[in-house]
Amino acid sequence: MKHEDCLNPKCLIDLIERKRFGVEYQPIIDCSSNDIFAYEALARFYNADNTTIRPDLVYASLHSSPLSLFQVEYQQKRLQLSYAINGSNLFVNLDQDSYFSSGVIDENNPFLKLFKECQKAEIIVELIENSEINDAIMSLAMIKNLSKNNILTAIDDVCNPQSMISTSVIQLVKYIKLDKYVLQNRANENFMLLVKSIINYAHDADKHVILEGVETADDLALANKLGIDFVQGFYYKKLFKMVK
Repeated sequence: MKHEDCLNPKCLIDLIERKRFGVEYQPIIDCSSNDIFAYEALARFYNADNTTIRPDLVYASLHSSPLSLFQVEYQQKRLQLSYAINGSNLFVNLDQDSYFSSGVIDENNPFLKLFKECQKAEIIVELIENSEINDAIMSLAMIKNLSKNNILTAIDDVCNPQSMISTSVIQLVKYIKLDKYVLQNRANENFMLLVKSIINYAHDADKHVILEGVETADDLALANKLGIDFVQGFYYKKLFKMVK
């Protein structure tokens, strides 16, 4: 891990001790009706002066301390579920390292218990697609346990060039989220053949596809042309709630 990819230790300690956490709810839109189908709960972090800190920097720094990673992720999930919109579908990100850092894998896992106890929303746990084989193995174990307990799952960042697709993982999830890289490379015919194949597979296997990074009318038009089920991105108004 590069030094510039980590937070100053003093800043990280202050963030954890003062619980400078927030959540942003980004709408996920049904392409067929243009209605809100779900929300994704996005983690937000703040400095003492209330300026924002990039979430990827926070989590990159926390990975060197499994206990701190667990504590922050668990507090984030409690916050995200507490302020969820009643009766909504809610996508929540969960790093497999956070899930396993508690040392409990089965039905007593703190995250699993938190999801099962949630009455406000239907939880869909979103996993990050990774380039490491060990991460894929951990993701698979986590998905199996979540599925056994009737928690739906999604896989994020599919088609991101820095990620790999685990065929075992992708078979188990209900939702496949395509990275914004798809929109950025729409002119690449060979790449788009792969994208179309993933979409066709998803529909044949009774899964749903979500396209991230939709920012323009042209992006939305491409999503409809590809037969995407749901989209999310800054093209839509910021129908979210901020909590600090």
